[in-house]
Amino acid sequence: MTIASTTKIDSITERLDNSADTEQVFDAIEDVLLHEKDFHRLFDAKLIRTRHQLGLPLSEPTSLDNIPSEHQSRFREAYVEAARTVGLLLLENDQLTDAWAYFRTIGEPDLIREVIDKVSVPQDPDESFDEVMNVALYEGAHMVKGLEFLLKTHGTCNSVTTLSQLQQQMTFEERRQSAALLVRQIYSDLQHSLKSDLESRNSTVDGSASIRELMSGPDVLLAEGNYHIDVSHLHSIVGFARSLTEGDPELELAIELCEYGNQLSESLQYPGNPPFDRYYEAHLHFLNALTGRKPEDALEWFFQRMDDETEDGGKRLVAFVILDLGQRTGQEDTAMVRTASVLANVEDPGGFSFTSLCVEQDRLELLEETARTRDDVIAWATARLTASSENS
Repeated sequence: MTIASTTKIDSITERLDNSADTEQVFDAIEDVLLHEKDFHRLFDAKLIRTRHQLGLPLSEPTSLDNIPSEHQSRFREAYVEAARTVGLLLLENDQLTDAWAYFRTIGEPDLIREVIDKVSVPQDPDESFDEVMNVALYEGAHMVKGLEFLLKTHGTCNSVTTLSQLQQQMTFEERRQSAALLVRQIYSDLQHSLKSDLESRNSTVDGSASIRELMSGPDVLLAEGNYHIDVSHLHSIVGFARSLTEGDPELELAIELCEYGNQLSESLQYPGNPPFDRYYEAHLHFLNALTGRKPEDALEWFFQRMDDETEDGGKRLVAFVILDLGQRTGQEDTAMVRTASVLANVEDPGGFSFTSLCVEQDRLELLEETARTRDDVIAWATARLTASSENS
């Protein structure tokens, strides 16, 4: 049974004569696929060419498995080059999602990020813009920019929910930038709402007044359980603000948000996990410490919270916060010593390891001391052998 040639095959064969060699065949295949804008098959064709040149099987042309060691370097170079070429062609043809798949695979996200950075939110977002936002945010190409798009098109509620879901997939820097974005937004919203409330009470309002200044007048603003912003959004964004760092202007804004939240009716102050069960109070200590304002006092407050916890799980949660705060405020040594009794036996292969922390921070004497206290032979041996290796 003869199967009729496809249009593409006809186009290829028309370019060849009986004397055509293998390279000419590949040239014709790539020319036709390029002309037809069949870019995914073009990627396959480029790798089939490489496989043929290396004497490798031609089936499953894009697979990186079972490549002999002597050919791995050459094949991987060809793979990256083919992906880069096809990714660029897809970008030129406004196929951002498909282009991202190639650049993500070869670990070259910068070009896609540059493209996304140049996109502005249109007045009437369409499917093309939705694709950009999806690639940026949900595909992880440029998560901060994607969150900015979402905030402008879908509002604070959707943005808070999305960041809550995605922040574990973000780098610390992405979480920091995302937190700054949402802090600025809710600060502006709360500032506007407070001004409107004061003006409705016939108060004279300075247009540039901060939230702290707006709240400095009579206590009527929060009387009888009144509030001026969605308190669940306030709660979440204050939590996100722990990713801010010293020098971020949003850090001072977040502190003012905490001061506002701390004055809300108790029924509107949702607790978190220890030590943030006293939510805004704890965040005020944490965020003020990040600014460099007496971080040792903040640590003492958290040390007391850790000591007051009666459950081991609660103590560990507070201890992890203390370590984080200590590392970020130059108080790591104190934090490690004070939390050692709580965290010394935590050895999670996929997470926190007290032994690894002590080795990384060159606190081998602390590791040996806690190991003796717990009669932990492995931790003791790690401390002794690591110290011996460093001194040899």
